Amino acid sequence: MKPGVETVTADYHNPRHAADIVRLLNAYALDPMGGGKSLPASVTAILVSELAKRPYAFTVIAYVDDVAVGLINCFEAFSTFAARPLINIHDVVVDKPWRGHGISQLMLDRIEALAIEKGCCKLTLEILQGNKTAGNAYQKFGFSPYSLDPQMGDAVFWQKWLVS
Repeated sequence: MKPGVETVTADYHNPRHAADIVRLLNAYALDPMGGGKSLPASVTAILVSELAKRPYAFTVIAYVDDVAVGLINCFEAFSTFAARPLINIHDVVVDKPWRGHGISQLMLDRIEALAIEKGCCKLTLEILQGNKTAGNAYQKFGFSPYSLDPQMGDAVFWQKWLVS
């Protein structure tokens, strides 16, 4: 690990970790890769308590000299083809001044170690096609596009919003 950099698995009941999660995730939301809009107050007010209710959720935070500079939110899921758990990396955030310093790689190292401890078969994530910088970082770590049959092409992440 780089000097001065520490990665920790967040404690959702720790007020400092909770504040760091909300701040970093909101910074991500404000970034063009996160949609460019601040998270609604209704979300920031309950985000960490909702994560804490989910035993399959965990967050890794990177600190440089005791300042939170990155986070990754993860969710354990299950591969029916391997009959083993997997970890889906849902949000990857590194504060702008710290991008390009290997912070994401250190957080991914920690997540991979946790996934191996859990007996997971793989890590998954989604990426915007235009996010070449993140794509390069993920490829450096060993990620690649997913397909079952190259003739059928790569998997594509879709969504459908539900009205509540």
